[in-house]
Amino acid sequence: MSLELSAEKLLENWNKLIGYIPQYFEGERKEKLTKMYEHFQDRMMYAPASGREHYHNAFPGGYVMHIINVTESCLKIAKLWEEMGATPDWTEENIVFCAMHHDLGKVGDMEQDYYVPNPSEWHRINQGKIYDFNKNLNYMTVTDRACYLLMKFGVDMTEQEYLALRLTDGLYEDGNKSYLMSYMPEYGLKSSLPHILHQGDMMSTKIENEQWKRSVAGKPTKPIGVKKKKTDIKSVAKNADGSNLEDLFGDLFKDKK
Repeated sequence: MSLELSAEKLLENWNKLIGYIPQYFEGERKEKLTKMYEHFQDRMMYAPASGREHYHNAFPGGYVMHIINVTESCLKIAKLWEEMGATPDWTEENIVFCAMHHDLGKVGDMEQDYYVPNPSEWHRINQGKIYDFNKNLNYMTVTDRACYLLMKFGVDMTEQEYLALRLTDGLYEDGNKSYLMSYMPEYGLKSSLPHILHQGDMMSTKIENEQWKRSVAGKPTKPIGVKKKKTDIKSVAKNADGSNLEDLFGDLFKDKK
């Protein structure tokens, strides 16, 4: 059983996410990020943050919720680092850029989703495997795909931001070991930004997992419907009286036989 977000909450979260762009970016970077999010809006808004319900946010809208959680967590963690005596070698723009895009690869490529609904009811019920990896995509790590998509839209990043984006998963990603376990001081990280990003991501993921556990505590397992159709939420935004919200909610979450 997965958490479910109402149509209102999906739209609220999306508006909060894209609101970071004018708040923290300016100039050409702001324009290119705006263009990228406009391209991915209809897909990103519904994307999950993971494929299995016992990981975190494996439900429509889970991706956007996770990105917001990581962004807000990292901003607070950075302030704590400073309060505890760290010398800031980062800006809020650095933090927000990395937090917003550390999992961008989970959106997929320019046309196809990264996660697709799992058609197997047995796997959904018994293994919590709500989504499958889209086998039509070329294999890339999530971070490599994130960098590719940013490059595709001409979004530049600093070397410091690249390292933080690259190392957000910490030692959960084997390829990060040489960066994080260096025994030579000249090879050590020269910025605290990667540590801040990792701590924010890890904390957010853990809390999201705990929220899922609370949501299913004491509830019997039941079949989970497979979402086959995406309803355009833009139509909801046009109806201030909310007349279409109930229909949208039904299209998103009702079981499909």
